[in-house]
Amino acid sequence: MPEVRLPGGMPDPARDLTGYGLAPPDPRWPGGARLALSIVVNVEEGAELSLASGDERNETIPESGQLIQGAPDPCMESHFAYGARVGLWRVLGALDAHGAKATFSCCGRAVAHTPALAAAPAARGHEVSAHGWRWEMHAGMEEATERAAIARTVATLGAHAGARPVGWHTKSAPSVNTRRLLIEEGGFLYDSDCYDDDLPRLAPGTTRPHVILPYAFDTNDMRFRPGGGFNHAEDFSRYCIAAFDRLLQEGGRMMSVGLHLRTIGRPGRIAGLEQFLDHVARAGNAAWVARRMDIARHWLDRFA
Repeated sequence: MPEVRLPGGMPDPARDLTGYGLAPPDPRWPGGARLALSIVVNVEEGAELSLASGDERNETIPESGQLIQGAPDPCMESHFAYGARVGLWRVLGALDAHGAKATFSCCGRAVAHTPALAAAPAARGHEVSAHGWRWEMHAGMEEATERAAIARTVATLGAHAGARPVGWHTKSAPSVNTRRLLIEEGGFLYDSDCYDDDLPRLAPGTTRPHVILPYAFDTNDMRFRPGGGFNHAEDFSRYCIAAFDRLLQEGGRMMSVGLHLRTIGRPGRIAGLEQFLDHVARAGNAAWVARRMDIARHWLDRFA
């Protein structure tokens, strides 16, 4: 019989599909907390792709349910603008009311256009981290272009937040060079380009210790988009509360909750965040609500 050739080969041997398994490390979260909770607010308003901003095309994420080609899209731009004009202040108010410190993951171009997007969170004690220059994936990006984008983002956020960012998260897929470039840049403690665990880990084979902090798309207000499964504020809070309670029960875990100013900042959705924060507050010291930079520093102190 002729040899049957199957498409593809084996996965990259460097790909770790085993993880911690049944023997995860004890993070010993501060104060004896059983869970580290990271709230991430994604700041993208003004960094979305737009012909009017000189980009090669308009944004394709269906905020308005349509794609405009060959002409500016003021409808899409208006959807994003809501986050900067209104959502920012509504989200900051909810966090302040609960004494919760978050990480504001900011695109450089968004902050360059509207400095308050970084300055206001920084003034209230939140972390300002880096989310790329434009709101775009880095997969396939030329190395020199990516290096320049990282440097420009660092400089812009540092100028408006009062301190350079120490964390990075790429929209969607990073390039094969992203983590190496972040480490070579020299000032980053961590990146969040990972979705495969409920605990941080140290990046292997690096020239200096670098923490990988996992992020999540399920405990995330992006699921309010069409087909995402969240319609009411309570959909968001119920799902996040279920994840929080399970991880708290297991102990020794980390949880990420993802927010977007233009999404959770809407008046019919903000109660979902408030309900979740009320539930977290009732857990008391069992949950350590921390900025990602603080989680990364703790992990470095424990395991580097």
